[in-house]
Amino acid sequence: MGDRSQPVSASPPGSLGPALLGRLPSEVRKPAYDRAALKPGIAHIGVGAFHRCHQAEYTDDLLANRFDRWGLVGINIRPPLLAETLGRQDGLYTRLIRQNDEVEARIIGSIVRVVDSQDSAAPALDVLASPDIEMVTMTVTEKGYCHIPSSGALDLDHPDIAHDLANPETSRSVPGILARALELRMASHGRPVTLLSCDNIPANGIILGNVVRTFAERRGRKLVEWIEGNVAFPSAMVDRIAPATTEADIDTVEQRYGYRDSAVVVGEHFRQWVIENRFAGRAPRWDFAGAIFVDDVTPFEHLKMRVLNGAQTTLSYLGVLGGFQHTSDAIGDPLLANFVRRMLTEETLPTLMPVPGIAPAAYVEQSLSRLANTAIRHRNHQIATDGSQKIVQRLLNPIRDRLAKDESIGLLSVSVAGWMAYLIKASRRFGRAWQVSDPFAEKIAAIADRIGSDSNALVDSILAIDAIFNPALAANATFRAQVITGLDGLLSDDPTSFVGRASAGPTDARLKQPARSA
Repeated sequence: MGDRSQPVSASPPGSLGPALLGRLPSEVRKPAYDRAALKPGIAHIGVGAFHRCHQAEYTDDLLANRFDRWGLVGINIRPPLLAETLGRQDGLYTRLIRQNDEVEARIIGSIVRVVDSQDSAAPALDVLASPDIEMVTMTVTEKGYCHIPSSGALDLDHPDIAHDLANPETSRSVPGILARALELRMASHGRPVTLLSCDNIPANGIILGNVVRTFAERRGRKLVEWIEGNVAFPSAMVDRIAPATTEADIDTVEQRYGYRDSAVVVGEHFRQWVIENRFAGRAPRWDFAGAIFVDDVTPFEHLKMRVLNGAQTTLSYLGVLGGFQHTSDAIGDPLLANFVRRMLTEETLPTLMPVPGIAPAAYVEQSLSRLANTAIRHRNHQIATDGSQKIVQRLLNPIRDRLAKDESIGLLSVSVAGWMAYLIKASRRFGRAWQVSDPFAEKIAAIADRIGSDSNALVDSILAIDAIFNPALAANATFRAQVITGLDGLLSDDPTSFVGRASAGPTDARLKQPARSA
């Protein structure tokens, strides 16, 4: 069974490929190792911009530092097709670093093969079950784990999970494909493997282990026991801002460096990868390339998710509501910048545990500075995607920690209301202000269509969605009241002025509700 997207060696003239490497300008950095000697050892599911700007670059650095057979096989089980971009370029692509007016180009060579498995799980399973593969990494977004965000459990009612349990050999979900691959490994060669999540989910290794083991339990006790002895699910924290590539990015490479690359990715200078030191069998020594191996990832992931990602989520919703297209535009507004700085400093930071070597206040300022980078055109609507899968760890968990200590949540609650207002305004009754992408978009649109502009009733109905809101949190009177106040202000005619008032006084003061047209 072969994959349908083997790399095409004959690239059009002027297009990136192995034959072009030696003719590239000296300012474009090339792979510092013999790609022809690379052998597959890592499989990655979800080859998007972030993976190519993060894990694949770390692997490229590792291969240059300490060459080993850790070539990457990239697998997509969802669009887009890899054969049409990376496949035509033999896995090569340009990584641009952009910082305001500065541009730096580098060719990444760690991907040795790409596999498209959108129509059938078979090509992906061929790779994942191979004895050559000892590490499987993934960036499949929060919803790819088919879990319930409020609890972390596998969603057995998810259509893809129901399908895969009935049809394991034609699986289409990540948990189903991984469980089937482990079953094939157990039956054929029995070699251990590490499954490493690189998605922005708290305790992502625990979540991945939960959904795979729960699925495996439906397949039989023998598979569960084999997984316990031969599979590791370490947690990891990943960090680099890498927005979706635009035509302008592709044109930049062609105009500045003189070649065509259809798989360009763009990122910032900053990068970080913290990995739990728990593996099954051999693992790449990414620590020689700047990654950090630790016993407990939790302090690092809480810091990143609640501060940097919390700021991104907040700015995306409040930014769209205020008419701003990009994160850098939103944080350039003094009212929004003051709001998010106060929210992080006064309400988020006190919920964090100490992080070795990092000063929390300095981390806040570093994060806000990164978001202000005008060369990283990160669209607010892109960041806002799948917010129902993100707000638990970024906003709701710190809120629960604050409430447990009877501390103010006035600003964090405005951010939660921002997510609600963003989805509400996409409904028919609110004029379909914009298109949204969120697993709960239709449910919340139906709520908005039914209720209209009654903030009390809107909040009550949305808080009743227990897949997002823990029932104990939803029942908390302080939380409910603060979110209602926030939603009323954000659905007003001037949401940005409301945000300014929200952060102008003491955060524990109840905000005066503005008048709002129906």
